[in-house]
Amino acid sequence: MQLMQGFRPPLLALAIATVASAALVGTTAAVAEELRVGTQLKLMTLDPHYADLNENNALLAHIYERLVRQDEHLNPQPALAVSWKRLSPTLWEFKLRGGVRFHDGSAFSAQDVIYSIERVRDFLKPPSGGFQGYTKPIKSVTAPDPMTVVIETIAEAPTLPLQMTTLFILPHKANGFATTEELNAGAQPNGTGPYKFKAWQSGERLTLSGNPDYWGGAPAWSDVTFRVIESPAARVAALTTGDVDLADFIPARDVEGLKARKIEIDSTAASRSNFLQFDIGSDQPPGVTNKDGKPIGNPFRDKRVRQALTMATDRSFITDRILSGYGTAAAQLFPPGLAGTSDRLKVTPPDYAGAKALLAEAGYPDGFNVVLAGPGGRYPGDAESLQSIAQNWARVGVTVQPVVSPFSVFMTKRSNGEYSAWYGGCSGEAVTLCLDGVLASSDTARGTGSLNYGHYENKAFDEMLAKAKAMDEGPGRHEALARATDFVMSDYPIIPLYHYHLIVGHGPKIGSYTVHPRGWTTAMQAASRTE
Repeated sequence: MQLMQGFRPPLLALAIATVASAALVGTTAAVAEELRVGTQLKLMTLDPHYADLNENNALLAHIYERLVRQDEHLNPQPALAVSWKRLSPTLWEFKLRGGVRFHDGSAFSAQDVIYSIERVRDFLKPPSGGFQGYTKPIKSVTAPDPMTVVIETIAEAPTLPLQMTTLFILPHKANGFATTEELNAGAQPNGTGPYKFKAWQSGERLTLSGNPDYWGGAPAWSDVTFRVIESPAARVAALTTGDVDLADFIPARDVEGLKARKIEIDSTAASRSNFLQFDIGSDQPPGVTNKDGKPIGNPFRDKRVRQALTMATDRSFITDRILSGYGTAAAQLFPPGLAGTSDRLKVTPPDYAGAKALLAEAGYPDGFNVVLAGPGGRYPGDAESLQSIAQNWARVGVTVQPVVSPFSVFMTKRSNGEYSAWYGGCSGEAVTLCLDGVLASSDTARGTGSLNYGHYENKAFDEMLAKAKAMDEGPGRHEALARATDFVMSDYPIIPLYHYHLIVGHGPKIGSYTVHPRGWTTAMQAASRTE
C-alpha cells in the first residue's frame, strides 16, 4: 500500500507489477526511434529488491520481469510464468516460459526464481527488505524440473499469484547472493526485460537500449532516456518545447494549454482513493465543540452523523472544478471496474436538507464545530478539497476549521491522535490492501487496520472480508469483496472523495500511450506512431 512517504511497510506496500508483456511491448518493422521521457520518478538504486518504491519498480521493470504481471484492471496475467495452479491449500505450481534469456545470453530457469525469492526472504535486511512481507509466508521453493517451480507456504495463500506480481527475477549466482552494493557499483544489470541497461546518473537520468532478442518481440524504441524533472511546470515546459517526447504526472490545470499546442493527453483514474476519516475511538475527540465552543462527546460515533456529512459533501464539485475533470468522484476505495470493486455503489448529489434532518435526529439540530485537517500539496486537490468541504458542511450547521500542514507534520499529528477528522489516502496493487488497512479493525496478529487511525470497528465486515480473502483469485472472490464493500460502506465509516487521474502528455512521435492505474511510467506503454 502506498503511504506516499519513504519506505513502505512490507505487508501493505505498493507493488508495481511488470508491464512488459507481448501485448504492451509492440514490435515494429520500421527503424525504431529513441524515446525521451520527462518523469518525476527518481531511480534510487539498481537493486530491484532493495526498496518497494514506485520509482524503482516502474523504471527497473524495463530491465527485469516478474513471474506474473498485472493488467490495467489489476488482474494477474502471465509474464515469466505462463500458467499456475493451486495443488493444495499451501502448494502452488508455476510453469515457466521457455526460450527466455537474460541480457547476457544465459537461459532463464527455475533456479533463477528460487534464487530471487530466497535473496529477498533470507538475505536482504531492513530497510533493504521492503519486499520481505511478500516472501515471509513462503516456506520453501523447489524445482521439480528446470521449467517448473513449486512454492510451499506456511499457511493458506489463495492469492499467491498476485503476490508474485511484486518480485523481480534476477539470474542466480553460484557463489552466494549479490549485495546491494555490488549491484549499485557498476555491474551491468542483467534481466530478461525488453530493454537493456546503458547508463544511470542518480537523480538525473536513466538510459536504456532496446533488447532485440526479447521473448515478446523487439521493443518499439531503439533507445530510451528517462530524464528526472521533479517540477511539474518544468516537465510541462520540456514537453511543450519538444525537449521530451512524453511527460508524466501532468497537472490538470495545464491540460488545456497543452492540447492547444497539439500535445496529446491520456489519463486514467488511479487505483487509489482520497477520503475523509473520523476519530471514532475517542470519547471526546480534539477540536470538536458545540456552537458555544465547549467540548462535546464524540458525534462521529453516530452513524447518522457520518451519513449526514457524506450527504452534505459535494464530491462532483471537487472532481469537476478543483481537479478540472481529471478525477472520478468516489463511493469506495478503488475506482469501479477494478478487481474486487462494487458496481452498485454510486455517488449521489448533495442533499443538504436530508443531511440537516439526520443531524437533528442524532441530536445536533444546530450542528457543531470541527477541525478538519489535511496535507497541503501532497495530492492533487488536497488543500482545496478541505475548503470546498468546509463550505458544504456549513450549509448543514457544521462549522469547519480547515488546518493544512506539510505532509510530514500532518502525518505525525494524525498518528498522535491530534485530529478529530482528516484527509487520508490509500493505494495498492489490490483493493484488499486498502480494505484491510483503512476499514478493517486494528489487529496486529492479522495485519489489519494499519491505516485505521480513527479506530473504526465492524466485526461483521471483518468476517466478510476474511472469508473473501480466503477465496482463490477470480470472479467469485472479486464479487465477495464487492459485497463486503457494499456492506461496510452502508455504515459510512469514511467519506470517499475522489480517485484522482494520472495524466500523461506526449508529442507526435508517440501514437498512443496506455496509462496504468498503478502510476507506472514505462516505455512499454508507449506505442510508436510508425508501428
